[in-house]
Amino acid sequence: MAESNDVPAAAHELPAARLAEGRSAPPAVEVKDLYFSYKNHRALSGVSFSVEPRSIHGFVGPNGAGKTTMLKILATLLKPKSGEARLFGLDAVRDYKKVRAKLSFMPDHFSMYRQMTIFEYLDFFAAAYGQALAERDRVIHDVLKLTDMEGRQNDLIRTLSRGMQQRVSLARVLVHDPELLLLDEPASGLDPRARIELMEILKELRRMGKTIFISSHILSELATLCDSFTIIDRGVVKYTGSKHALLVQDGRIHSYVIALARSHPPVEEMLRKMDGVTGVSPMDEEAAYRVTFDAEKLGVNAVLSAIIASGGELASLQEDTGQLNRAFMDLTEPGVPT
Repeated sequence: MAESNDVPAAAHELPAARLAEGRSAPPAVEVKDLYFSYKNHRALSGVSFSVEPRSIHGFVGPNGAGKTTMLKILATLLKPKSGEARLFGLDAVRDYKKVRAKLSFMPDHFSMYRQMTIFEYLDFFAAAYGQALAERDRVIHDVLKLTDMEGRQNDLIRTLSRGMQQRVSLARVLVHDPELLLLDEPASGLDPRARIELMEILKELRRMGKTIFISSHILSELATLCDSFTIIDRGVVKYTGSKHALLVQDGRIHSYVIALARSHPPVEEMLRKMDGVTGVSPMDEEAAYRVTFDAEKLGVNAVLSAIIASGGELASLQEDTGQLNRAFMDLTEPGVPT
């Protein structure tokens, strides 16, 4: 196993100087031909992908695919055997101190000081990042507000639900205002409501300019959240790119769930006759349809324009997450990695 960097995270390091004005910013994450092995087991084999700044990237694969290993390399906790990982143009091995100042890592399983209150826990980490006492109060207030935990700062961590502990952990990784968040299965063990609330917090962080790299073994869970995906299986990248490109690759039929504000039968009739539409299936909800179409002949904007032109009032539009699951199954192999 490759040795971990033995220098503790230097949170007090100032972020590296911004690129000179006029130069294009480098990718937030850029990985090229990266390999990593644990003794005789190869965890990553020639992995390459990139992530744009201020986006949410889903790193998806079955259990044992190499997701956590990749996250630890990006977090500078492991050194690759070969290849390169760069964050904001900085080498994750050679420039690890500067890299650590720009990111925060939230692992799948995390230890929390359960005897502390939420405020004490966040104050401890803010102090570890070298923040002055007066500054810490402001920062803690900000992250508590962002994670919707105002009024809970004096609660003991040991009394919190799993969902609330996830919020505390997310607040903890935000106390030094990182540019990049590395999140390993952050929705693991959460109930449906807590998952939705977590996803809304992540969307708000993206609006604030953060880059979020999130691992999961459930592609559909990230369907409405991520701007791009990398699918990995047994240490090998099977796909990397936009969600749209994943759905339409190899002439894949595109599928959307379209809901109207009110019933308007001419819309269904029009869709069935529309060139390029391959199927229209009414949903259980009133005035909602699953519409499939050949992406090489027809785009979603054309479908929406036709609905409006026929007198329909659109209420919502969502990509069919079941289609993402089918794409994932097509790209990955059955069975448990050895």
